Amino acid sequence: MIEHGTRIFPKEELERINLCMQCGKCVGGCPSGRKTAWRVREIFEKTRLGLRELVLSDENLWNCTTCYTCQERCPRGVPTTDLVRIIRNLAVRSGHMKSRHRRVCQILLQYGHAVPINDEVRKARRELGLDEIPPTVQRHPEGLKEVLTLLEETGFKRLVEGEKA
Repeated sequence: MIEHGTRIFPKEELERINLCMQCGKCVGGCPSGRKTAWRVREIFEKTRLGLRELVLSDENLWNCTTCYTCQERCPRGVPTTDLVRIIRNLAVRSGHMKSRHRRVCQILLQYGHAVPINDEVRKARRELGLDEIPPTVQRHPEGLKEVLTLLEETGFKRLVEGEKA
């Protein structure tokens, strides 16, 4: 799994997963862990044991809010949140995209924006003194073609449509 992440992070940084001593500081400070079954150290142990399919198909992988609390608390400097994001990317590339995530991605493919502006959002933006429509493809629809080109060329569209990368 480390190889996939080296396109973004230095390999030495990702190999820090092996420094995890299962101390629990990450889990002890995790806001998601208080409300869900999310246990990052369990994911890391399974990863280190090479249990790839168990890790990638774990429903709890998606309970992390990427708040970086665990990463900031780690006494060994394990880039916890960054590793979780890489594992999630691998999960999606292996066909484990959650249906709720797929729906949001389909909205992005349709509108070029994951949260389309509706009347309620327009009203809230007006009340806050903001323009009704933010400076996104919703204000500049000519940009939608560029967004869609990027999503196509990066393989994002194929992933959303359920094709493995």
